[in-house]
Amino acid sequence: MSRKQLARGGGDLTQLGADDTGCVILHLDMDAFFVGVELLSRPELAGRPVVVGGREGRGVVVSASYEAREYGVHAAMPVSRALQLCPRAILIPPSRGQYSLWSRRVFEIVERVTPDVARVSIDEGYVDVSSALRRLGSPARIAQGIRTQIRRETGLTASVGAASTKVVAKLASARAKPDGLLVVPVAQVDDFLRPMPVEALPGVGQSTQRGMARFGIRTIADLADADPRWVERTFGAHGRRLFDFAHGRDDRPLRSEPKDPSVSAERTFGEDVWDLPRLETELLRLCDDVAGRLRADGSAARGVGLKYRLDDFTTLSRSVTLPAPTDLPGDLRTALLPALRALREAHRQGVRLLGVRAHDLVPIAESGRQGALFDVEDGGGVSVGRSGDEDVARGSHEAQRALDAVRSRFGESSIAPASFLEEG
Repeated sequence: MSRKQLARGGGDLTQLGADDTGCVILHLDMDAFFVGVELLSRPELAGRPVVVGGREGRGVVVSASYEAREYGVHAAMPVSRALQLCPRAILIPPSRGQYSLWSRRVFEIVERVTPDVARVSIDEGYVDVSSALRRLGSPARIAQGIRTQIRRETGLTASVGAASTKVVAKLASARAKPDGLLVVPVAQVDDFLRPMPVEALPGVGQSTQRGMARFGIRTIADLADADPRWVERTFGAHGRRLFDFAHGRDDRPLRSEPKDPSVSAERTFGEDVWDLPRLETELLRLCDDVAGRLRADGSAARGVGLKYRLDDFTTLSRSVTLPAPTDLPGDLRTALLPALRALREAHRQGVRLLGVRAHDLVPIAESGRQGALFDVEDGGGVSVGRSGDEDVARGSHEAQRALDAVRSRFGESSIAPASFLEEG
């Protein structure tokens, strides 16, 4: 459910007390973060319905201001639909690179308070303030100080939930939006949770929600009052975790086990693409984008995946393990070309979306990657070297670094492989 809907459910928050004893877990969530970053350079748009999203006919909403959300606009919605709901919305294309920059600034402020910070996305994270209590005061005081400092130094606003566990803190920050702070006293966790719809719990998606509704479970109270053995039999281990969440219990550590990191890029085409050479060009463009971000991050990928969506929204995926970790676009493209061609041969339909994902990342310094001494570039900007009896497609690492330097100074579109110009 949307945060707006979540904020409308859950009982009377004024009945919660102010006792923050033991509420040492904070969940910090930036308010309409992408919109907020864009408004830093467009302050005249404050208070107006603003949508950050792609300009193409099939572009999607990345973020919407709260004024736009009043019309039902939300993230992941097609831009065309957003403009139907809110014709007065001001559409801004995403500013590449700016969001990561401002995210770093925000979390640098948080880390001055304590190093016990776990970022879970570009605009949200958990903070354990246990070690800062003696120095800075109560959890609520620390949370308010963080919010104030973020606004003062960045001009952005954040909402914070303070509780004794991660799950309750996350729900509290959602109820505090926008630009608020909500403390859930330990003794009132049940009062806070029970009135809320069950889909408010993290991990309850549409499928789980429908499954629970079949058994009459529509609120968190319904789930909390169910027999835990029945919940586990019916919904498995995931159900048992949700049952614990319904009671505010959450034994997850502040920093969860790291997920397999990845870097991805995708493109939704304005019109379905039928031409294989065009798809191959787009594949190179996506690989160039992904590889550039790998190099910027100092990482190399041990695997690469292809996302291939047909005109009827059927989505197919293929994954390839690379012979050696790489951060070069030619290596990624070479690995994925057979999969792309096989999918095109097997599915004679228009292609709506193409995506590339580099995964199983390692630091480039630990990858053991070495450039070939006598690599020779072919006409497509991919270098070809000989290893034993095999021709190995490689990019020149030094050449790619030079391209990165040019783009950093003159812009992303200042230099690109000649094949990118084929579309005119």
